[in-house]
Amino acid sequence: MDETLRQLGQLLLESIPTIFCFLVVYYGYKFIVHKPLVRVLEERHARTQGAVEKARADVAAAEAKTAAYEQQLREAKLSVFRAQEARRHKAMQARNEVLNRAREQAAAKVAAARKAIEGDVEAAKAGLQADAERLANEIITTVLRPAVGMGGAR
Repeated sequence: MDETLRQLGQLLLESIPTIFCFLVVYYGYKFIVHKPLVRVLEERHARTQGAVEKARADVAAAEAKTAAYEQQLREAKLSVFRAQEARRHKAMQARNEVLNRAREQAAAKVAAARKAIEGDVEAAKAGLQADAERLANEIITTVLRPAVGMGGAR
């Protein structure tokens, strides 16, 4: 057992430089590489996180602008539709007024034509009546003349 303790002591004594070297390498790594690396990674993470948050804010602002633009577009379309509807209504009113005037003028022309036709009919009737009376007188004269001529010869 003594031998084992002595070997163990020897092993421990020989491992001290290795342990020392290991501790030097570990603390050298920690101070020279690990801390700057962690600092750079934290900075990169902060920048990345900040960029992500900025991107999210930009997306939210773009969505808000898009929503406002779409609302303005809807309002503009509605305004155009209302203006078109008003113009269409005015055009229909003007068309109806023109049609009503044309109907009134046509009715007046028809009434004047009827009066003219009635006047022509009355004039034709009067002319026919006069012609009928004249023809009747001529017929009577023609028919009675031979009778007058015969009655005087007897």
